[in-house]
Amino acid sequence: MAAAFVHSLADFTGVAASQLRDASLVTGLLIAAASAAGLAASGAPLVRSLPHDGVTGIFLIDASHIAVHTYPERGVLLLDVLAPADHDGRRAIDVFTRRLGAGAVQIQQHARL
Repeated sequence: MAAAFVHSLADFTGVAASQLRDASLVTGLLIAAASAAGLAASGAPLVRSLPHDGVTGIFLIDASHIAVHTYPERGVLLLDVLAPADHDGRRAIDVFTRRLGAGAVQIQQHARL
């Protein structure tokens, strides 16, 4: 049985704390990432600034999602992209990579039934 979805996880390190605190930036990146991967949104992204100074967000996509969590004190952004197999979730990750200028990005991909 062929995979129906691809689950991509990306850990961005060495990101400027100011970017990781910016809820507007994260919102824009979620929208741009979904568009780049050709994913149809089910509504607007839900993004919140957290008491510990980070940002968390989820963008529900038809039959999938993009989620993000930031940790400014550590310079870390964690990204989770679940996309149908016929879409390229790596394009969503590329949007974050180009904009954030992270010191390093580690990516894992898993086929999902």
